[in-house]
Amino acid sequence: MNNAKSLLDMFLNQGSGQASAGEPGQGAGDGQGGVAGQLSSILSGGGAGGGAGGTVDAVRQAAGNFDLSSMLSGKGGLITGAAAGGLAGLLLGGKKPRKIAGTALKVGGIALVGGLAYKAFRDYQANKSPAAAHATSPAQLPSPQGTPFLPDAESEQEDLSLALIRAMIAAAKADGHIDDNERAKIVEQLGAVELDASQSAFIQEELAKPLDVGAVAASGTTPERAAEIYAASLLVIDTAGPAEQGYLAMLAARLKLDPQLVAHLHANAAGVTGEA
Repeated sequence: MNNAKSLLDMFLNQGSGQASAGEPGQGAGDGQGGVAGQLSSILSGGGAGGGAGGTVDAVRQAAGNFDLSSMLSGKGGLITGAAAGGLAGLLLGGKKPRKIAGTALKVGGIALVGGLAYKAFRDYQANKSPAAAHATSPAQLPSPQGTPFLPDAESEQEDLSLALIRAMIAAAKADGHIDDNERAKIVEQLGAVELDASQSAFIQEELAKPLDVGAVAASGTTPERAAEIYAASLLVIDTAGPAEQGYLAMLAARLKLDPQLVAHLHANAAGVTGEA
């Protein structure tokens, strides 16, 4: 597959391309100035005008304030943002993925996952308490550059990115919601995302495979990579769900991760997503 690192970025690109409130011609916007915010307000009764006629007029006015063509197909638009929540959000079938906080994604997906696993591993080896030592923001993650968590060779980075993407797709399937019908919907929506043919084919192939924890864990050929595979899985699923918890427990066991290291990975992932 081509450009695995780029695809990894798209999996974790949860909202970084959205515009702030009131910025025309960019993303949907989370604030009340964005199309999504204005339409939500209008449809819930907070928009201008009363009754059906007023609502229609208000919707037209809100839409008219934005360059819809740019918003839908331009950089950072709804389509290139993978239908709200990155590609991970698309795979979760309406469930919200864990949103990466702050400016974490500016470093790139492979460095983000590597930094998360690196900090967890380092604190675990130093016998620190997960609750006391975890990163409380993405800025507190160390750079994995020059460590086994971020290989220097481009080919090795591509290989690692593939392993992390496979882990995230498997994690998204952990609750069993991706049946044949859901997979067909996802494949249809992938057509609206800026993927090359090899990237799209790779995702479809992985989606079609039965969930196999052993196959995911097989990519954890080193302790560092095992920690990264688990960290990537944490970034895309709701860790409070019983099915997801069962999957993560099996994955940790197959990756031969020490429970204390797992605790550090959970704590740091929560910090990166703003949930700590």
